[in-house]
Amino acid sequence: MDSRKTGRPGWVIWFVGLPGAGKSTYAQAVHKVLSERGEDICYLSIDEWRRVHVPEPRYSRQERIQVYKLFAEEAVRISGQGKNVIMDGTAPELSMREYARGLIERFAEIYVRCLLETAMRRETNRPQGLVMADLYRKAIKRKQTGEYFNGLGDVIGVDIPFEENPAAECIIDSENTSVEQGRNLVLDFLTLWQSG
Repeated sequence: MDSRKTGRPGWVIWFVGLPGAGKSTYAQAVHKVLSERGEDICYLSIDEWRRVHVPEPRYSRQERIQVYKLFAEEAVRISGQGKNVIMDGTAPELSMREYARGLIERFAEIYVRCLLETAMRRETNRPQGLVMADLYRKAIKRKQTGEYFNGLGDVIGVDIPFEENPAAECIIDSENTSVEQGRNLVLDFLTLWQSG
């Protein structure tokens, strides 16, 4: 349902998980279907958002906390206009997601679960872009040898853990779930969630 017609704030769903888990792939697939249905939906990518707001990121813990805080507040602002929002960002600390949950009336966490080994393999094939290419390999090499890589901050899964939320509203096992299956899982969840 279009929240602008009801006067209610829009809902927000946040795809989280390790880099390389498949968050963007699933999130974009859901966004595409909802857009084609004519829903007023906004897609927020942390990688694109960070590039605009933090031109030279250091990926320190303090910077991450601040970036995710502002990212969540952006979703609050957009949903307050009656738009629904899909957020796409790792958010390694549970407190980052809980901050968003505390601000947003209709919020759900979509956890894209993935083994670190699988995420590492997928990231190896990612070209240089908004995120540094081959970041896992570089992080492991830095840990083993002390070699410095310019622009490589703490890497989630290697230097710092991803904190799982056992109460996440929707979980996609990306080891065994195709893009279409994951997309449909989230769409089915949204249908039940909005009718509940």
